[in-house]
Amino acid sequence: MKDRYHLTQKENIFLAKKRLVQNIYTGAKLEGSMITFPETQTILDGVNVANVTLDDIQTILNLRDGWRYLLAHVEDPLDLAYLCKINEYIARNESLEWGVLRYGQVGISGTDYRPPIPKADQVVATLDKITRTTQSPTEQALDYFLYGTRSQLFWDGNKRTSLLIANKILIANGAGILLIPDSQLNLFNQVLVDYYNSGQGEDLKTFLYEQCLEGIEKEHVIEDDLEPEI
Repeated sequence: MKDRYHLTQKENIFLAKKRLVQNIYTGAKLEGSMITFPETQTILDGVNVANVTLDDIQTILNLRDGWRYLLAHVEDPLDLAYLCKINEYIARNESLEWGVLRYGQVGISGTDYRPPIPKADQVVATLDKITRTTQSPTEQALDYFLYGTRSQLFWDGNKRTSLLIANKILIANGAGILLIPDSQLNLFNQVLVDYYNSGQGEDLKTFLYEQCLEGIEKEHVIEDDLEPEI
């Protein structure tokens, strides 16, 4: 798969910040949250929202902090410590433990597939294989997303953690962002479950490549506007 977008890192960070609320919102929806986009924006603005559960608020704030760390450390090496740090933010106060590889068996809703307990040396080897290939950064990002979601490396927050890691790869290389549109969530979940069951990831990779990558038209970018706040 070729890169669909070719941005400078500064342009890509600009794009990620402009789409931050949407990415946080859809990240929460990946876990079955019923929160709305306006409620997400209000929580991020620091205002209390009636009838939103504490769990949903925690999810939103965790995603915010995970994204803040990612954007502040986009050039850091992508290693096991980085994966654990992102999960530490994403699953904080939501999981049995956060920021460590799981050491027990887990199931995945909607499928009978049971991922094996991850071993640190195998995770390191797989991450190295994904990121040190001659494949495009886009394909590396999608390969990691597939690996992270099906392997269930952590006790909780695996889809969200994998989404942020995929975006770290994309942003560091100016290849756009991975954002699952709200309108595509049902289809995404269906294709994801098929992948869990079969272990064959081409349909999911194609779906993500065609429906979930975003970039910017570079001729529309004004240099003075490349520093939005988060």
